[in-house]
Amino acid sequence: MGSESADAAKSEPSNIVFVIADDCTFRDIGCYGGQALTPNIDALATQGMRMTHCFQAAPMCSPTRHNVYTGLYPVKSGAYPNHTTVDPGTKSVVQYLGDLGYRVAQSGKTHVNPKSVFTWEKLNSDAKKKRGKNPDFKRIDNFFVECKQAGQPFCLLACSNEPHSPWDKGDASQYPPSDLELPPYFVDTPETRDAFSRYLAEITYFDGQVGKLLDLLDKRGLTDNTLVMVVSEQGNSFPFAKWTCYDTGLQSACVVRWPGRVKPGTVNPAMIEYVDFLPTWIEVAGGMPDNNLDGASLVNVFAGKQTHKNYVFGEMTTRGIHHGSEYYGIRSVRSGRFKYIWNFSPEMEFQNACTRSKEFKSWIEAAENGNAQAAELVRRYTRRPEFELYDIQSDPLEQENLARMPQYTAVKDRLKAELDRWMAACGDAGHQTEMKAYDRMPGHSPKAN
Repeated sequence: MGSESADAAKSEPSNIVFVIADDCTFRDIGCYGGQALTPNIDALATQGMRMTHCFQAAPMCSPTRHNVYTGLYPVKSGAYPNHTTVDPGTKSVVQYLGDLGYRVAQSGKTHVNPKSVFTWEKLNSDAKKKRGKNPDFKRIDNFFVECKQAGQPFCLLACSNEPHSPWDKGDASQYPPSDLELPPYFVDTPETRDAFSRYLAEITYFDGQVGKLLDLLDKRGLTDNTLVMVVSEQGNSFPFAKWTCYDTGLQSACVVRWPGRVKPGTVNPAMIEYVDFLPTWIEVAGGMPDNNLDGASLVNVFAGKQTHKNYVFGEMTTRGIHHGSEYYGIRSVRSGRFKYIWNFSPEMEFQNACTRSKEFKSWIEAAENGNAQAAELVRRYTRRPEFELYDIQSDPLEQENLARMPQYTAVKDRLKAELDRWMAACGDAGHQTEMKAYDRMPGHSPKAN
């Protein structure tokens, strides 16, 4: 009888809970080898699967979230600048899963438009306050109760605002600045250590939010029939992460629990992208992913398949971001071993909110005072060659640019061909597309930078 009951439960449509952080470098999370204390995410990984090669298409909040919810690459959907919108009539997770009988709700940070496309139930106590919003656990709990009582499957998008700067949540005393290990691409200054301490504390704060959601699923008896996915979004707003196409900017944590479908304690190296999430949810909901979607379902990967894609792609549009360069387009392609980056405007200085931060200013000061490492890192961050090539296997932090070495010409040519193919498929005209970014930003004025 127990077996029949389990089989019946397994045949029911699974609920979906998607949890996304905000500006969190994947390798800073505990189960990815990081210094942040993340007991809830670490425990979730032991209950399910930890993906080691998950990537997003853009290292900024708004393009990333449009990417997830529409299943389309940023330039293809039109949502490639940071404060942007997809075209009216574009289908999103709301329409795809709603047509399959799901209630679709969102709580916390949105950063997507237009509202006519993203018509989810908004679970926030004050929907008028858009800035700095986090998931509303009381309303989420009520949502869980209503769905269970009605016997209706649901998709919840729980969107944190952490650890987005200004890093003022959590207990930074857990991370004494002097005890921290800084990445080799950081300049060791007091300002950097202090900020990194507060940033790690906010990752722990986000982990607490994950724990609250998991507790609510347990409390309402929903755990066994719910697919949970936790991702870290793009990298943090320190140099060489967010706003760049390095792996620290584009690679993401992705931890998946799906009782009875995902084997506990597994680690999967398959290369996957955020654009694959919506097709996955459609299949989980019992539907057939639309051929117009750019991604491919991960259900077989969750079942243990170790391969998915041979290449993953990235794009960065600096035009229109706060304190950004007037234009600075970047595109990238990554295989299992190599990363190829194309900087459209190497003559421009690369600028963003990071270069105005007190941490980066402390790097500049160190460089001016004779610190050779600081001078090199400031130069590398603000001035880029047109092409970059990295051997990710031997150089995972992308410290040695191989692009000018003749022995890698064939590798560059192969990756360039893949990148050209992807850009053409997206309707991406490179620098010309970059210069049209303001057209995708309603009400934007260049002076708003």
